Amino acid sequence: MNDTEAQAAMVLVLDDEPAVRDSLRDLLESEHYQVRTFDSPKQFLQSATAMPNTCLILDLKMPDINGLDVLQAVMRRKPKLPTIVLTAYAEVPDIVTAMKSGAVNLLEKPCSDQQLLNAVRDALAQSEQRREQPAGSESLPAKISKLSQREREILKELVAGQNVKQIALQLGTSPNTVRNQRGSILEKMAANSMADLVRMVLEAN
Repeated sequence: MNDTEAQAAMVLVLDDEPAVRDSLRDLLESEHYQVRTFDSPKQFLQSATAMPNTCLILDLKMPDINGLDVLQAVMRRKPKLPTIVLTAYAEVPDIVTAMKSGAVNLLEKPCSDQQLLNAVRDALAQSEQRREQPAGSESLPAKISKLSQREREILKELVAGQNVKQIALQLGTSPNTVRNQRGSILEKMAANSMADLVRMVLEAN
């Protein structure tokens, strides 16, 4: 994204910690994004506007509030708002729940500045990407055709929300074997992360 495009883009930040909000604002403004911050879900839902070229960064860890409930409330009120979820730790079921609830990406903290900026750029492009698949991009069926039968079985269980240990027990293999096959699935599907993989499959469905 060039400076002109960034200046027209707005990033909304919902986090209850002032230090986190200030840090994200500093980073995003250094890249010429407009930034609005909110300290509570209520404040955000009452005043935030999901305009074109806007995305949300949402921290799931807030006191006395289930972050996934917040995400679902945001998606009910603003279903077209591309949302990036930040979390300190996420198991596969959490990733699947977040993506099914409408998040376009999930990043585990601490993540690098570049990872966050890349996620913001991707989120801002989501609306256009959903309207029209980029020319020359490989379809999901073509990517899945590269998977072995066992990898397809594992992919199905991952998207269903099963974790590595559960899949290993179900398939009668070791967790390490499932982890290795999960890595192969990510590579063949050209997915940057589990969140990216889940989003890809859910959108296709």
